[in-house]
Amino acid sequence: MSMSAARERLVVIGGDAAGMSAASQARRLRGPDELEIVAFERGHFTSYSACGIPYWVGGDVDELDRLIARTPEEHRARDIDLRMGTEVTGIDVAGGRVRAREVDSGVESWTSYDKLVIATGARPIRPDMPGADAPGVHGVQTLDDGRALLDSLTRARGRRAVVVGAGYIGVEMAEALINRGYEVTVVNRGSEPMSTLDPDMGRLVHEAMEGMGITMVDDTEVSKILTGEDGRVRAVATQDAEYPADVVVLGIGVRPQTALAEEAGLPLGAHGGLLTDLAMRVRGHENIWAGGDCVEVLDLVSGQERHIALGTHANKHGQVIGTNVGGGYATFPGVVGTAVSKVCDLEIARTGLREKDARRVGLQYVTVTIESTSRAGYYPGASPMTVKMLAERRTGRLLGVQIVGREGAGKRVDIAAVALTARMTVEQMTALDLGYAPPFSPVWDPVLVAARKASAAVRKGS
Repeated sequence: MSMSAARERLVVIGGDAAGMSAASQARRLRGPDELEIVAFERGHFTSYSACGIPYWVGGDVDELDRLIARTPEEHRARDIDLRMGTEVTGIDVAGGRVRAREVDSGVESWTSYDKLVIATGARPIRPDMPGADAPGVHGVQTLDDGRALLDSLTRARGRRAVVVGAGYIGVEMAEALINRGYEVTVVNRGSEPMSTLDPDMGRLVHEAMEGMGITMVDDTEVSKILTGEDGRVRAVATQDAEYPADVVVLGIGVRPQTALAEEAGLPLGAHGGLLTDLAMRVRGHENIWAGGDCVEVLDLVSGQERHIALGTHANKHGQVIGTNVGGGYATFPGVVGTAVSKVCDLEIARTGLREKDARRVGLQYVTVTIESTSRAGYYPGASPMTVKMLAERRTGRLLGVQIVGREGAGKRVDIAAVALTARMTVEQMTALDLGYAPPFSPVWDPVLVAARKASAAVRKGS
């Protein structure tokens, strides 16, 4: 009897990376006799790779199951009471309970908790305009979204697609649709695709996309989405033009899904994400944790909070939360903002601050851009690579790196990510003992060539 009285209940809202990593890690540390775990997921899938959806849509990944790391049955086999198709509709912080509704039946009930994990993720931004909810218009955030888009592609009458937005999802979906034999137009309100890069580097992505046969329309806002007599999408309209569309994909970014948390009076940051301490505890709340795409994280380079929706962070957050809930101790120190992507064989990578980020936080900087190759110039398969580097004026501290190139370019950004985390100067970077052989890099790795040039610019500028 005394054993059940001591048993605590952990409630997890959200069944993807952060939520189920937290549940799994807590279960490793505390058995079912000590900790009961109840998890709610409103969709049909758990522990899946949302990052893989464009490759599934494009045909690189042949089936949905390959994107699922752990099924509901596998979680339940580990004594996690996972309730699928169930949406949490309210959090009663004072009462220590959540209200949940079964999506199909509409039945609502309350579940009490001793400890709560909020992992509600992010939602695609839908433009507030006529036709945004019409059949054939798709956001791509969950496996359910991906399945709905594939269904739409099989039912579309023609083969014309318009992608709204040219961030990671927009660029990757444009490639996926080209692979499916669609004529693709990308409408982007920025001056160049990939606003996470500086425009001079985004220009290289623009040229590569046009080279693939994608029609790029930059500096343009979509004003409305037009529908046919059957109610389905038929075109995307801007102020001066109409672009026919049998399917529309929204790639204009995501927002933290924090309406529930906000209603419950939990603290949100400037970007709408939950604010936590280093242990991923929601600030001011002893028994509530949050992680994944619904939180803001500390940017170690700028010192400010920012919202970054990435599976790598979500899984780390889950590990940290699960360790703390399970009685251990772990922290998540922050991020430097590393991301890689590709469009066809062009690899796109960035970490740290862009020029406008540095300006916004009041950092003075120098910037250099170099052209190099992925391998020794004489070795077969060497391909060009552009590296841009930002360093702080006078101190020479590395602030950011952007890389655009062919095979072997993207993952080089990890060198810079480590250097940023270690707060290295560009001069210190020039001495890094990186792996060299002609098949892998020139004698001076492109990142080190940029560091040398940046180092010289710092000396000259200070």
